[in-house]
Amino acid sequence: MADAISSSSDSSSSASGERILVVGPSWVGDMVMAQSLLMTLKARHPGCYIGVVAPEWSRPILARMTEVDEVASLETAHGEFGWRARRSLARKLRGRFERAIVLPRSWKSALVPYLARIPRRTGFTGEQRYGLLNDRRRLDKTVLDQTVKRFVALGVSVEEAATGHFSLPHPRLTVDADNLVELRLSLGLSSRPAIGMMPGAEYGPAKQWPLAYFRELAGRLSAEGFEVRVLGGPKDAAAGDLISEGQPHVHNLCGRTRLADAVDLLADCRQVVTNDSGLMHVAAAVGTRIQALYGSSSPAYTPPLTRNAEIHTLGLACSPCFARTCPLGHTHCLVQMRPERILTSIQSSESVIVRS
Repeated sequence: MADAISSSSDSSSSASGERILVVGPSWVGDMVMAQSLLMTLKARHPGCYIGVVAPEWSRPILARMTEVDEVASLETAHGEFGWRARRSLARKLRGRFERAIVLPRSWKSALVPYLARIPRRTGFTGEQRYGLLNDRRRLDKTVLDQTVKRFVALGVSVEEAATGHFSLPHPRLTVDADNLVELRLSLGLSSRPAIGMMPGAEYGPAKQWPLAYFRELAGRLSAEGFEVRVLGGPKDAAAGDLISEGQPHVHNLCGRTRLADAVDLLADCRQVVTNDSGLMHVAAAVGTRIQALYGSSSPAYTPPLTRNAEIHTLGLACSPCFARTCPLGHTHCLVQMRPERILTSIQSSESVIVRS
């Protein structure tokens, strides 16, 4: 499949420092968290030029990161090795970067920097990448106990990474106010204060709060004067229908918006109720108050990178199990998290917002 490179000519011509290529991850949430690394690189290497190798779908997210000077799209089908596309992209990048940082730990993810002959290639050891990386880092999971820490650790010295004592800047995506105005008109949204709901979780059902709970909560919020926006991709459309059907002021926007639109719509929400998902990290990166629901996953490992969040987890003996589906078949970690708890938290947060 085809690859594509886009860059800002102004950024390229004005860059005075090191030229760094970052091979990005393949999940929405991880791509947002990767901005913490990009922010670190810009702060520590003034004038540096940053290119990102990433799937084409991530381009709208990367366009909202001021640290990104260039996007090199690598479009391969899920599970496809994509040798031809990787080799073609590497040829276009050859001679243009001095350093590469590879975030994924797979063998194939390190191929483009190697084939592009980038002199310094940094990444964690894994999948026999000894020939592909020449600045290999050992991953100590007890020290680097969060995804974002692992990303940023590849942009600091080996000594700092070993201690885990380095700053973790929170991602901050830019918002397009003009696009938001157009969306409010085209989607028929109201002037009511908005609450976002993200019922999806690409990883699996063990991370998904029951849809009946989302529906019950949406109805309560609508009755209290809120507009509810259910956001997600085309795969979440049926879930959105279940939540919104027959409920006034509850809009199913799943599959009706682009990823860039979700950034602006979430920034316009007072709060969001969300599973541990990619859109949770998008909401965190635009500063919206988050009600984060954790089941099989752990807020200690993939927390929303914001101080404006309420974490909901029951801490059962069987969780976190990190399974895609509940091994015990009951998903008590989410079923026992009742809508009343989340509604009370939203109401409490709203009273603080009103007082401030």
